[in-house]
Amino acid sequence: MPKNFMFRFAKWHIWLGWLVGVPTLMWMVTGLFMASKPIEEVRGNHLRIDKPLDPLVLPNQILSNPSYPVSEVRTFLQDGRPITLLKGIDGSTRRIDAQSGLTLPNLTENDAIRVVSSSIVGGDKIKSVKAFQSNEAPFDFRQSIPVWQITLEDGAHIYVGQETGEIEAIRTTWWRVFDFMWGLHIMDLRERDNTSHPTLILFAFLGVSGALLGNILMFRKRKTKMTKSVIVRDKSKSN
Repeated sequence: MPKNFMFRFAKWHIWLGWLVGVPTLMWMVTGLFMASKPIEEVRGNHLRIDKPLDPLVLPNQILSNPSYPVSEVRTFLQDGRPITLLKGIDGSTRRIDAQSGLTLPNLTENDAIRVVSSSIVGGDKIKSVKAFQSNEAPFDFRQSIPVWQITLEDGAHIYVGQETGEIEAIRTTWWRVFDFMWGLHIMDLRERDNTSHPTLILFAFLGVSGALLGNILMFRKRKTKMTKSVIVRDKSKSN
């Protein structure tokens, strides 16, 4: 390959290095951070207290109610009693007492506190409680359902569904830092869920281009040194 092409490649490689150096370092640092703990621990699964499922099922007459077609049915123990959770085709949720078949009201603040205290390791160390409606979900929850936010003394946010009575999410301090690192990694700090946008694609393309040019230059430099050493050996033999 002509020397002028190699010179241009070298210049492009240097400029691309300056341009993508910071994003590349950011990708490596955030990737290393996110890989430092198992994702189950990041999600707080180790804080959940496992409870046995209750074998009771909802009476057939309620399941077959034509006014409320059901897409999902689950029965479990909640606050010491069997609860059946119905999810309708329209996306709504109903919580039913599995013994009486009666529809239960939304969880109160005290109900949510009892759920967290009995279902989360350290759930009795509560700092604050706040209610959020479906249209004002906190940023670290990001689901459009009404919830109670239980903040523990260690900074963890436990989200309990007001309609479902279940723990919908566990957001530890580590999770929130992880979430911030993920936003940096995909260059989307606003929503943190868009892994295919022009900025990310552009810098990824520039990074790949810089790496390819660097590999070409490394190969050519090596070839040049090998050629010079062969010439030197040939001259010594001729002498």
